Amino acid sequence: MTEQDTLFEFPCRFSVKAMGLATADFDLLVVEIVNRHVSNLGEGAVTVRPSRGGKYLSVTVTFEARSKAQLDAIYQDLSADDRVLVSL
Repeated sequence: MTEQDTLFEFPCRFSVKAMGLATADFDLLVVEIVNRHVSNLGEGAVTVRPSRGGKYLSVTVTFEARSKAQLDAIYQDLSADDRVLVSL
């Protein structure tokens, strides 16, 4: 799949969401993984929301995506970490 095979026009604003157990550092883990591929996250780029029962956390990181390859790399790294249960 090439850059032409995507519906996105880069660069564009993009949000990545990851869900995992509500540990003290889950949000930091997600931000660290995204930071491997994004040079600067702006103020307010990270939103954290606990599940209704408080067992899980949803972390959303919004940034300026440069390419499909960048997004693929972020999702691959999130999926590779056992603490990330779901990434969207």
